[in-house]
Amino acid sequence: MALSALAINCSLARTRARKSSTDAMIGVLGEAFAAHDVAIAETIRIADYNVEPGVTSDEGPDDDWPGIREKILAHDILVFGTPIWMGQASSIAKRVLERMDAFLAETDDAGRMPSYSKVAVAAIVGNEDGAHWATSQLFQSLNDTGWTIPAVAACYWVGEAMHSTDFVDLEHRPRKVTETARMVASNAAHLAGLLKGAPYPG
Repeated sequence: MALSALAINCSLARTRARKSSTDAMIGVLGEAFAAHDVAIAETIRIADYNVEPGVTSDEGPDDDWPGIREKILAHDILVFGTPIWMGQASSIAKRVLERMDAFLAETDDAGRMPSYSKVAVAAIVGNEDGAHWATSQLFQSLNDTGWTIPAVAACYWVGEAMHSTDFVDLEHRPRKVTETARMVASNAAHLAGLLKGAPYPG
């Protein structure tokens, strides 16, 4: 059964501003997913769009979230990418999570949110501590809004504190990052396949 994935990059910078370590980590996961015949169809840089604050799926005529939401829900797997800022997930990541709060009121006749039977994993980068805290923020919020989190669902890298080297600028990718990406992709693809064939009953 064919599976597809979509990635969101919650960097604070727009695409034209600079290279993104978050994109680089999403690329690592993309390579790993390809080994399971799962393609990341698109990476959406949220900062390139106007995602209004709020907790509904449509916050007015200038809100780009409805189109992003539609794209996210058209796929089986969400790769949620965020950098670490001040030891936590970015403010843009938090805005995305807040907008997904609307799923709680958008259930079908069986009580299932639109994200039910879909899988989410994380791609996290930063130059100081905070990967575990950012992961806990993401996964608790995503699970609350109906996403399924597989075992070993986060691939992350953090550099030394007070240093300026970014993941995207590393000369060699750490072996552990590659190994973890393979496990994330394998577990996510397996779980998404099971759920696509046998969705949650609600």
